[in-house]
Amino acid sequence: MTKIITAAITAIGGYVPEDRLTNFDFEKMVDTNDEWIRTRTGISERRILRGEGLGTSDMGIPAVLECIQKRGIDPTEIDCLICCTVTPDLVFPATANIITDKIGAINAFGFDLQAACSGFLYGVTTGASFIESGRYKKVVVVGADKMSAIVDYQDRATSIIFGDGAGAVLLEPNEEGYGVLDSILKSDGSGCQFLHMKAGGSRKPASIETVLAREHYAYQEGQAVFKFAVKGMADVSAELLERNNLTGDDIAWLVPHQANLRIIDATASRMGLPKEKVMINIQKYGNTTSGTIPLCLWEWENQLMKDDLLVLSAFGGGFTWGATLVKWGA
Repeated sequence: MTKIITAAITAIGGYVPEDRLTNFDFEKMVDTNDEWIRTRTGISERRILRGEGLGTSDMGIPAVLECIQKRGIDPTEIDCLICCTVTPDLVFPATANIITDKIGAINAFGFDLQAACSGFLYGVTTGASFIESGRYKKVVVVGADKMSAIVDYQDRATSIIFGDGAGAVLLEPNEEGYGVLDSILKSDGSGCQFLHMKAGGSRKPASIETVLAREHYAYQEGQAVFKFAVKGMADVSAELLERNNLTGDDIAWLVPHQANLRIIDATASRMGLPKEKVMINIQKYGNTTSGTIPLCLWEWENQLMKDDLLVLSAFGGGFTWGATLVKWGA
């Protein structure tokens, strides 16, 4: 009898810049204060990548290298590298290709995947499909964003939310039932009006006018996004449990996108999970977009036990959202 191949996570890497931007720093920049930020978001500080010429790849590279070192493999063994990001180093070539070049993954093909804050989930599901097909043996999925590059630090509503960071996982074939077991991914393009960047794309290329109008920063209508995110993340996570005949008692950890503490709490409540089963590091890193979920896995790696069931859940601009069920076997 042929065994079913699943894609197991066999190594995790992460990277956050050294520089911290605290709520007290923001008090000197815009009309806000530490208590206001913490009450509404749960964030106390976030990391910022500083330095001329540094981009998203400069965070993705150390995250990937940590994966490789932990697994004890050579970069040439990587078959594919997927970089999930909304802040690529350049419009082209893909940031994934820049990363593979700089780490020496000369046998890997790579591409960028853009699904905003749901990017890592989309990437893991895509990478798992490559593994399950039997075509590839080692696929790296990177979630990385330098959000400080597209945040308007004159806008107190959005600037306080985002930080910079990267995480990466290595996916490999498994015949014992470990790894990515199921995913539900969704999107709704009508949400574009509530969370997007106004200029810089083919519809509205960069010009002197768009720069002066500050249209190259992330634009968000906070209340609308919050409403959709609470419902989207909670609903899809509950749907994933129901589809797999599971309850909150069966889940060891919820690994949520770190957008807002109230959204995380609502998702955990819908799943019937106590706070002790929820990975939360938003207070330290803020919203690193594609980086939040792999950074959680990176930080909690030593607490994960074989056979643990994890639910990864996210909601992002566009809108995109989803949930993924993982059985831990590393």
